[in-house]
Amino acid sequence: MSEEIIERYGKRVGYTDQEIEMFQEKGHRTRHVRRLSQVAARYSIQAEVINARHCNAGHIVGQKLILDIDGNFITKHCPQRMCVYLISQLTIPVALINERLSEGHEPNDFHFMRQVRCLDVGVECLGYGEVMIQVTVVPRVKQVRTV
Repeated sequence: MSEEIIERYGKRVGYTDQEIEMFQEKGHRTRHVRRLSQVAARYSIQAEVINARHCNAGHIVGQKLILDIDGNFITKHCPQRMCVYLISQLTIPVALINERLSEGHEPNDFHFMRQVRCLDVGVECLGYGEVMIQVTVVPRVKQVRTV
């Protein structure tokens, strides 16, 4: 089963057979991919706006940005406009969550960067606006269709 997961991953991202072999060196990447594949259908990463003032992109309090556990935005669950200065700040919290999940730990039990701010400093500090988001792992909810 583990080999099949790695093969599927390699084919999905376009690895050659040689690159799949190289990918398996030392085992840390295969462990990571295998464990994340086990939880991918169960969790999403949610970045919820908890403070927003004068945001040029229009981010507002309560708005949610949803990512899969690999850190890819699920665009149908995100605002149409997203600010690069805000979303760039998700790199470290997503990496922390990714690492925790791949090691079999509670994904929300990380210490730093549960909340992050965009790079803008606000009009009072010669900037434009400011936004803060809270990052958490949430259970995935299946959409139920009603007729």
